[in-house]
Order: sequence, then structure tokens, then C-alpha cells
Amino acid sequence: MIDIVNIQYQQKETSTDLNKLGMREMQARAFEKKNEQYLLVKAPPASGKSRALMFLALDKLENQGIKKAIVCVPQKMIGSSFKTTDLQSGGFFCDWTIEDKYNLCTPGAANSRSKVKSFHDFLQNKESKILICTHSTFRFACESLKKDIFDNTLLAIDEFHHVSSEEGNVMGELLKKIISESSAHIVAMTGSYFRGDSVPVLTIEDESKFEKVIYNYYEQLNGYKYLKSLGLGFHFYQGKYTSAIMEVLDTNKKTIIHIPHPMSNESTKKKDDEVGFILDSIGDVEKQDPETGVIYVRRKDGKILKIADLVEAELGNIKKISTYLEKMKSVDDIDIIIALNRAQEGFDWPWCEHALTVSYRGSLTQIVQIIGRCTRDSSNKSHAQFTNLIAQPDAKDDLVTYSVNSFLKAVAASLLMESVLAPVWKFKPKMPDDDETPKPGEIKIKGIKKLSPEAEKIIDTQLNDIQALINQNPEVQKSVKGSIDPKVINKVIIPKILKEALPNQSEEVRDQIREQIVCHRNLTDKKIQGDQRLIKFAKKLDVDDIDIDLIDTINPFQEAFEILSKKIDPTVLNTIQETIYSSSSPDISMEEAKILWPKIKEFIKIHKKNPNINSLNPEEKRLAQCFAYLKRENRKYSQTINEK
Repeated sequence: MIDIVNIQYQQKETSTDLNKLGMREMQARAFEKKNEQYLLVKAPPASGKSRALMFLALDKLENQGIKKAIVCVPQKMIGSSFKTTDLQSGGFFCDWTIEDKYNLCTPGAANSRSKVKSFHDFLQNKESKILICTHSTFRFACESLKKDIFDNTLLAIDEFHHVSSEEGNVMGELLKKIISESSAHIVAMTGSYFRGDSVPVLTIEDESKFEKVIYNYYEQLNGYKYLKSLGLGFHFYQGKYTSAIMEVLDTNKKTIIHIPHPMSNESTKKKDDEVGFILDSIGDVEKQDPETGVIYVRRKDGKILKIADLVEAELGNIKKISTYLEKMKSVDDIDIIIALNRAQEGFDWPWCEHALTVSYRGSLTQIVQIIGRCTRDSSNKSHAQFTNLIAQPDAKDDLVTYSVNSFLKAVAASLLMESVLAPVWKFKPKMPDDDETPKPGEIKIKGIKKLSPEAEKIIDTQLNDIQALINQNPEVQKSVKGSIDPKVINKVIIPKILKEALPNQSEEVRDQIREQIVCHRNLTDKKIQGDQRLIKFAKKLDVDDIDIDLIDTINPFQEAFEILSKKIDPTVLNTIQETIYSSSSPDISMEEAKILWPKIKEFIKIHKKNPNINSLNPEEKRLAQCFAYLKRENRKYSQTINEK
């Protein structure tokens, strides 16, 4: 196993340097593909995808016959990334300008019906060029439109991993129709090109139509001026998380705290009380500013901290503090943000040093997005930290350690834009005359119901939490010992749990979910004992070929332990990427590598860098693959010599 040594790396600052058009490295790479009709941009948080889209859209509007550009974001808060922006001062030919009436993501914007009307008005307005809206507004607005209305229109979809090729995903089906029924140009952008449920974002057929631009976290971190490394920590506790959180919260660091979802095991089920506990543990609450919503807390040493509560149920307070956070200009504007579902993907707080997440997250996409909140380059930090505080798994310590290392490898590989999730089983109804061969990862079962869109969404996003609730139920735990008939569990106890967990869903939807859970329990989860979510998730990760130990230390933590990663810096990421590509390129032979070795040396001499595995130039990409292959073979030879 390769033990990665933490080596300090010389930062080049290339990822933040601007070219003569005012473009950073990733933006310039995307702009090279400006003439493509379908473009997929895969780049990590903070790499500049929003501005890259501005450059692409403006060129299409000015030079390619495109009449309108529509930018779709998953949440209103992310819309601020596409506000009116000065581009001319950096050397571009024009600025990015948004009319207020067509920015449908501004705080206090019109209601859903009015937004749809504004969307339709925009399509008819020959003078207006750019509109910003949410994914949901776009879906509702398209219900009554013919798809060919998007002829000569650019559709830009931010956080593209929200789209899915699976049946029932409205955005995915809508996109497929737009591709087949119009001449629209599409720019799709994402920081992680996979979903937490392993469902492909696009079908193979549709994805083949997209030209891809890949810019990974290795390139980004290698080119930063200030931020040099990332740390990942998994801290296990027993009892309630509130007894452990202050041991991992350093109030001297700019921190986003994500408290657990009320449905999760780690939650106390009283989210406002949890926020109050955290505030009281930090210090004494002095006041809450009535204009901004900022909470002022005096720490025990007398220092005043500014804290934002994004968990608060009162809508008025949420609007105040959200507006304040969008307008932050200084490192001193806020110290700690406490959130539940907010402040994740697309949220911009450059000074954030620490992302502290309480509770297990079953979605690798969500983990990567949360990590992205603290990985922007800023003068106040050289190191960023992600901490996951979770209940101790009911498993042997060595199995937990193995699972955490798999998780660390998966996160690191995901930052390199590699998909590492093995397919999960999908249960579909088998009809009497159905002779169609199941797709990979699909199991067809006679008699089960077809999932409604509501049930599908819950299965996709909440399955792990629901299963955790069921597994922790005392009566379910008794059934493991055989004291309760399995039919009682499936027909009585699970429906009761689902009714409490999903009170707003119909009985039909809950029964569809029940059937899926029963299938998972009977066919994929043979052993249901204690909290083994981390162990089970690790089994879904396809990272065994990445033969790397990313664990730095294992230390006592309360009555359990903590596992800390090695510092993930450019050297570590480069090693992981080489391992991935050398193991996934079986067509490279030693004979070819020997022939290409002089060209590799010549490339390095001329360009003053190693060939890039993500290069748009096929020759450079092949040189990079051969270089990775040679490094792997050299490591194997060195290990053999050492063993002798």
C-alpha cells in the first residue's frame, strides 16, 4: 500500500492569475470550447464556473447567433453568483448585465406564478437577452411551452448533478426533449458529476453529444496563492452530539456548522434547541441585530463573535440574515454560520476555514459540496478543514478504519472529478409481458408498485435516513433476534414509522416507499444491527484499485475515537490521479511507454510542466497516461527491491 508523505508544494498561483481577457485558468479552458453546442463543465467549487458561463454566454449572444441566455440554479441564493458583473475592465469585450425584472432569484422576488409569467414575458421580449431563475421556476415555466421555443437560445444549468436520466426526474426529461426538439445550446456545470444515489446524470447516448471541459481540484489547489492543503476528519462520539461538538469546534476559525436533519439518528428532534445549545456553549448571547439578524455572542475571553442562524424557522429572520450574508465584503463580517439545509452548494463565503458537519451523510455529492464551502482561496487561511461528527458505528474498529479510508479515497477522487460510486440496486415492477432485460443495477420484482415522482424523490434523497430510523426502532431491533415475525415488521411497524416520518405524504406514496425498503432489507441488507451506515456506504465505493492510505492519525475521542486524514495537497491529489489513470488504462504497454518516454521528457522541457491528464489535446493526454503508467511501474519495482 502506498503511504503518501506530506510534502510542501510550491504554489504557482496559475489558477487565480488572469489572462488578457480577464479569465482564470479554468475559465480560459472552457472558453476554448465556446463554439460547441453542448458543453459540460466539470470543475470544483470556487473554480470560477459562474464567470466562465458569463464569458461563454456573452460570446454566443454576440458572435454565434444566440438570441437569449437562460441561467438555471437550484436555489435562489446561488443566483447571486450571476449578478451584474464588470468584465470589460479585465479585457473582455462587454460586461455581464442583468435587468432586475429578469433576475428571478433576488430576495423578495415575485411569487411562483409571477415568476413563470416573467419567464414567458422574457421569451417574447426581443430586447432582453439574459434571465436568471431557479430549476423549479424553469420546470414550471416549460409546462405550457413548446420545446422548439428554445431555438437559438442558450440554456445554462448550474449544479447539473440535480438533473438525472432516471424516469420521473422532471428536469432530466425536460432537458432530453429540449435536446431532441430544438436547436438550443446547452452549457451544463457541476462540481461533482454523479448523484448520491448513483443514478447517471445523462444517458450514454445523450452524454456523447456533450463536449467536456474538466478542471479538477489538483489543478485548482496547485494554482492557489494562499490555500495549500485540505484536511478531512471523522470524529465518532457516544451519546448526544451536543456533548462532543465543542471539542471539534474552534471558534477562532471561520466555520460553517451543519446540524443534523431532524430525521437523522444524530438529531435531538428539536433543531432550535440545538442551535441554542451551540450558542450557549460558545458564550453569552449579547443581542441579535434587528436589521441584519446577526447574533452577537461574547466568548468567555471577552471576544465578540458574529453568528448567523440559518436554522431559525421564522421566515423574516431568514431573509434578513440571508441578505446580510450575500452582501459580505470583509473577513470580519461573520465568524460562524449555523445551518441545516442551507449554505451548501453554491454558497459563497471565501473566508470560511472549517466546514463542521454533524451526522452521517449518505450522499458523496453533498459531502463534496459542503467541503467546497471552505476551499476558496483567501488570505486568511493556508489550510481548510472538513470535520464530520457522527455517532460511533456498531462495528469493529478495524472495519471502521477501513471504511473511513475508503471514504477519504472517494472524497479525494471526487475532487479530481472521478466518479467512484458503484451502482446501487433499483427495484422495478416486472409486468406479465415484460421481456426487457433489466438495466445494470436493476432488479425487477413481480407485484411491487411503480414509484410516483414523490416516492422516487424521497427514495433518492432520504432513503438512508429512513432506513436508519427503522433500524434504530426497538421493535425492529428485537426482530433481529427472531422475537417478532418479519411480516409484522414489514406490514405494521414500518408503515407506522413511515407515517410518523412522512406525515404529509399520502398512504399510497408511503406504501411505495415501504415496498422499496422491504426489498432493500431482504435482498441487499442481510444484517441490520446498530448503526452501520458508514460501513454500508463504504461498500458502495469503487475505490479498491486506489491502493493508498490516506489516514494520518487515529486518536482517542471521548469514549470513541477520531480519524484524521493526511493533508490533501497537490502532491497527494496528483498521486491519487496517477493511481486512478494508471490502473484504468490497461491498453498502455511498456513498449509504448518506452517509445513515448523521449516525447514526455521533451514536453516537460518545452512546457515546464508535466503533461496534463485532462488536457483537451489528445496527444498530451496520452503522454500523461503513459507518464502515470511509468510512475506506477517504477513504484512497483522500488517496492520489490525494498522487500528483497
